[in-house]
Amino acid sequence: MQTARVRTRLAAVATALCLLGFMPASLSPAQGESTPVLEELKPEPEHSGISAEILQRLTRAHYQSITLNDQLSGRIFDSYIRAMDPSRSYFSVADIDGFEPLRTRFDDLIKAGDLGPAFKIFNRYRQRLDERLRFLIDILDDGFEQLNFEKDESLERNNANWAGSADELRDLWRRQLKGDVLNRLLAGTEREEIRKALRQRSRNQLTRLAKSNNADVFRVYTNAFLRAIDPHSAYYPPHQSENFNIHMSLSLEGIGAVLQDDGGTVKVVRLVPGGPADKAGELRPGDRIVGVAQGNYGEMVDILGMRLDEVVTLIRGPKETTVRLEIIPQASTSGEHKVVRIVRNKVDLADQQASSQVLEVKVGERTDKIGVIRLPTFYVDFAAQRAGDPNYKSTATDVKRLIAELRDAKVNGLVLDLRNNGGGALGEAIRLVGLFIRTGPVVQIRDGRGVIGVRSDTDPGIVYDGPLAVLVNRLSASASEIFAGAVQDYGRGLVLGVQTFGKGTVQTLMPMSRGHLKLTQAKFYRISGESTQHRGVIPDIELPGMIDKTEVGESALDHALAWDVIDRARYARTGDPAPLLEELRRRHHERTQADPDFSHLMARIERLRRERGEATVSLSEKTRRAMKKTDEVRELESENSRRVAKGEKPFATYAELATYNEEKASSNGSAEEDPILDETAHVLADFIDISRSAGRTQRRGT
Repeated sequence: MQTARVRTRLAAVATALCLLGFMPASLSPAQGESTPVLEELKPEPEHSGISAEILQRLTRAHYQSITLNDQLSGRIFDSYIRAMDPSRSYFSVADIDGFEPLRTRFDDLIKAGDLGPAFKIFNRYRQRLDERLRFLIDILDDGFEQLNFEKDESLERNNANWAGSADELRDLWRRQLKGDVLNRLLAGTEREEIRKALRQRSRNQLTRLAKSNNADVFRVYTNAFLRAIDPHSAYYPPHQSENFNIHMSLSLEGIGAVLQDDGGTVKVVRLVPGGPADKAGELRPGDRIVGVAQGNYGEMVDILGMRLDEVVTLIRGPKETTVRLEIIPQASTSGEHKVVRIVRNKVDLADQQASSQVLEVKVGERTDKIGVIRLPTFYVDFAAQRAGDPNYKSTATDVKRLIAELRDAKVNGLVLDLRNNGGGALGEAIRLVGLFIRTGPVVQIRDGRGVIGVRSDTDPGIVYDGPLAVLVNRLSASASEIFAGAVQDYGRGLVLGVQTFGKGTVQTLMPMSRGHLKLTQAKFYRISGESTQHRGVIPDIELPGMIDKTEVGESALDHALAWDVIDRARYARTGDPAPLLEELRRRHHERTQADPDFSHLMARIERLRRERGEATVSLSEKTRRAMKKTDEVRELESENSRRVAKGEKPFATYAELATYNEEKASSNGSAEEDPILDETAHVLADFIDISRSAGRTQRRGT
């Protein structure tokens, strides 16, 4: 009896939606399937109290002075719409026009604790998502064979405009489905397997959609409000606070990756150095996770539309167990999927420790030894330190020991490799600077009241006074930027690589009556007075990087705090590499033009940059297969050109190259060339050579 009433109600809903022109009439579920019906979500009494508490903390404790006005209301409006529909795939022009009167009202609504309009917008979003999923299921049930992959159609990578009508929305949904199907076809999946998988995905999303609750809406709305102020402030409900604490303590048994919600998919922000994902070598920052499976044979669970904490729960698991991730690689320009396998484990401190090697570099008739210290993070064993253990592990202590070993190896120069170093213990970054200068300020910190504090190195001892270079990339952040900036400001060494991340803010986690609030409360400044926020550290000599700066970094985040300048601290420069930079750049350019490894890397970067610049992706199977073949030919030619130049045997086919790359990845990249590190060593060797020549000239002139 109850089932009959549900079916009657469902039929009524479907008929109403058909009359509105948003979905096809044939939406009856397959035999034996139940179709969830959406219930209207409404604010709960406690939500107003939590909202008032957040507003109070925000206006009193945030780094910036927060004024709720019409301008901020507009930012909240845009942030909230973007949180639900970042790809402009659900709302129509009519929907947005209907919401528009709220653009200047969110400030008043927040002050009054009125969450009703925010819930109404979210309910409309759920309705549109429900319509889309039912539309897709209908095609997958009755129209799958009619999907025409010979037709010359395309799909925008990023929709610039909202759909103008119901017909435009349905056409967009149809083309998005074609894109999903085509990506899987190109990966070698059978059509029927694709149909079943996509149908199950849509039904799973329908089920999850029906299970969304009032707390979900409050969380999305509150974080959209906070993100309209800065991208690092956030509200963690009670069930998410535990996940946050686990992440901060690095005791999580999982894959060792920092993830963020990215409009229905989950994006990899960075990998924890020494963690399972970092060691496996197949997952990269910027990759998007769309599916999670347990073990080597478990069913792939589609995670589109899942909350981030639900996805984290799926990925997390006991150590020495396998998780499979279906990803869309950041380097992929066509959206093709790839499955990677990662064995879960704890992140061991030993895997994050500093390590060293020696590179030999030939400059003219002379061969220099360049010591390299790789530093994945700024770490310290706080427990052992508090217990008074004189041998506690720390960054500065380990680097000091490695420098002594490199000195015994008679190195002529030292490179500190901070690529992918996302920061860590600020005190260790300060101590590390102290190994290369006598005494002096290292970083300035300004709070929301404008009070500036200076953190300094007070140890007059110098561990290393020779030629120094610091290598950074887009994922070098926070404490890494403070160290690199101090080296640059003192003129103590060269900074090479890519413009760093630009994370120059300080967050504090505050307990609330329910959950926790993370607020930005201070800002880092270099001793020169320049902030590291947003702009990061600009290298003296720029080297190429694979990461797209428009996708990763502080400047890629909405409403990131701005770069600015305060008064410089009192310090004396210890050197000045500036007069040598022009000659160093000339030698760098001349050398890399003839370096096959470097040329191969530049060709890959240029190919990715060109393909990312394309606004649309073709939905023609013939066109896409031809493009894929062309890409394979280009990649094979580029790789073989590199190998021939190095006296190595070229690959006969692309399949041989693909097998080689897979074997290299499975060996944790141990055999992978590192032309960026090699070139950094060469630049430092040039610096030593030019400095020697200048010294000889000075001696002759005296």
